Amino acid sequence: MSGSGNAAGPDRLVRRLGVGDAVVIGLGSMIGAGVFAAFGPAAAAAGAGLIIGLVIAAVIAYCNATASAQLAAAYPTSGGTYVYGRERLGHRWGFVAGWGFVVGKTASCAAMALTFAAYAVPGPWWVQRIVAVLGVVGLAALNYRGVTRTAQATRILVACTLTTLAVLVAGIWLGGHASPDRVGGWDALTTGGAYGILQAAGLLFFAFAGYARVATLGEEVRDPARTIPRAIPLALAITVVVYLVVGLSALFAAGPELLARSAAPLAATVQAAGVGELAPLVRVGGALASLGALLALIAGVGRTTLAMARNRDLPGWLAAVHPRYRIPHHAEIAVAAVVCVLVLTTDVRGVIGFSSFGVLVYYAIANASAFTQPAGQRRWPRALNVLGVTGCVVLVAALPWTSVVAGVVMFGLGLAGRAVVLHRRA
Repeated sequence: MSGSGNAAGPDRLVRRLGVGDAVVIGLGSMIGAGVFAAFGPAAAAAGAGLIIGLVIAAVIAYCNATASAQLAAAYPTSGGTYVYGRERLGHRWGFVAGWGFVVGKTASCAAMALTFAAYAVPGPWWVQRIVAVLGVVGLAALNYRGVTRTAQATRILVACTLTTLAVLVAGIWLGGHASPDRVGGWDALTTGGAYGILQAAGLLFFAFAGYARVATLGEEVRDPARTIPRAIPLALAITVVVYLVVGLSALFAAGPELLARSAAPLAATVQAAGVGELAPLVRVGGALASLGALLALIAGVGRTTLAMARNRDLPGWLAAVHPRYRIPHHAEIAVAAVVCVLVLTTDVRGVIGFSSFGVLVYYAIANASAFTQPAGQRRWPRALNVLGVTGCVVLVAALPWTSVVAGVVMFGLGLAGRAVVLHRRA
């Protein structure tokens, strides 16, 4: 199933993305998800220990990124670990991965839409919900015009986000209010205990999971065997550096308690740092970053939905590819509709934990799939796959119990539904 040709039939997507585009889409999927949303729940779980959690999440994310890159080079088609699980472990494991990704990342879309609204409209909650829905509809319409439009828009949004974060960090340290004393010394790093730190790592993993968006777009990447293994680790490395710098700056400026209380933690950070005049810029940057993540997320979920529909693991009408724009238009419309419902009925912190559950299961299967690849397809040692599986399982167990229960129910419903469908076909 490997290959990198550009030929496309009426039901196939077109290879239009190079290394730069792929890196930008990965950055757009990550930067924004973590910096502007996940630090709050992580601080509530571990206090200043969120920094340790961030490092743990980054290590596990690296294991997952290398596994995804290695698999995507061998299977350059839409669907990501859904396809890899089917090819390497069997159809049932592929379904579990695909179901976890589609449901978990649909929840991520809702989290990003709500984060966008929290930064863009610091007004009544009902106004924020309406603005979030409008954002989802607008980006779904943009995605409908084709993946090159998605890459171009993401490039602009990522540039705006990185500029905003650079100004934010400079303002924090030049404002004179940032100090390690706000963290409380070295002992404060462990006040949340091992469980709190691992829970923070699981919640912050939500912030890293966008690197594999490149893999889910594998059918639209030029020379995937070369492009994907370069783009995924590069996008992850840039994101880890940005997260560490911003995370430490926010802790030194605001302290873990203020971060834990705020729905827009970086906006609260600039106020605490004595540079409140930067608050409008941070709100604009947070809104743009969330839009960039949401844009890439909708594209990634749509492609996995397309792959599952092609194999009849989801309704067949979701496999339609637009004859002009060459995108899975039915899948993306369905995803946008579900996200709008979630935006109107959920909150950011709840969907972050739920999303992390589904996506950690997805990457555990990715690592297990990569472990089975033969020597000719391997680019990284199998030890990373073992560490990745172990890390994903540990972080799943450490998530808030409500997220664990919701995740187990979600997978149970998916597998039960699939069993019914297979029984009817038989």
